[in-house]
Amino acid sequence: MRYDKLVRDRIPAIIREKGEEPFTHIADEEEYWDKLKAKLQEEVEEFLDNPCKEELADIFEVICAISEFKEWNTQSIEQLRVKKAEERGVFKGMIILDETKPRQSD
Repeated sequence: MRYDKLVRDRIPAIIREKGEEPFTHIADEEEYWDKLKAKLQEEVEEFLDNPCKEELADIFEVICAISEFKEWNTQSIEQLRVKKAEERGVFKGMIILDETKPRQSD
């Protein structure tokens, strides 16, 4: 079976334990970045199909890999999240924006 996708580091060993032979290669930086983005999309789609903690953990693992690859400190990302929350709010209010209209001038 052909996959052509980024997998976790232990997957080749797990495949061998199941009696199959994995064929792999190590990505260069450009391919790795492309595959990380594809993996994020894959994991988000899996979460949308099955919204559970395990799927959310998979998304978080990819986010951690992206942060490490881009050398983005997770603390700085958290600071940005907090700043945006202070400026724009969070999603706790469950507010749905239906539409906007121009204001009527008096």
